[in-house]
Amino acid sequence: MVTGILTAGCFYKSSTLTPVPSDTVSLVGAWRGHVQFKTGAFAAVKDLEFMYVFNAGGTMTESSNYDASPPVPPAYGVWRRTGPRQYGAKYAIYATRPPAAFEDLAKGNGWLPAGQGVFVQTITLAEDGNTFTSTIKYDAYDADGNPTETGSEAEAKANRVSF
Repeated sequence: MVTGILTAGCFYKSSTLTPVPSDTVSLVGAWRGHVQFKTGAFAAVKDLEFMYVFNAGGTMTESSNYDASPPVPPAYGVWRRTGPRQYGAKYAIYATRPPAAFEDLAKGNGWLPAGQGVFVQTITLAEDGNTFTSTIKYDAYDADGNPTETGSEAEAKANRVSF
């Protein structure tokens, strides 16, 4: 019996030493990334970070370190695999406008809806599945759905959040 256990141990392959094939890695999980817009209103922001959660069912949530300026909720959207280690995501944020006067806050009229922004992201996942690079296109719309900014472009790099 001891010989059998020792022999089996010689043929055991540790999964930590075997690289994961690129077609089995997944975007599912939590990510933290740096985003740099090259064009548009966000281009002046040099420290923009996005936190992403990609869910197994194809939905996602994104939040940034600027969600409180002006106050906006996180973005919500969808994602899909488009090829080996390639993914696409589309998500939207609600924009808000500041109150006209400080007294408006006391009346319960704070940061009211002002439109939305739509992000379309093309993602390339690294072979090890722990980082990704991407390009982002952003369009903004006013409360009536009219474009206010179109074609803004950014590049992003993200790391998987893990213990």
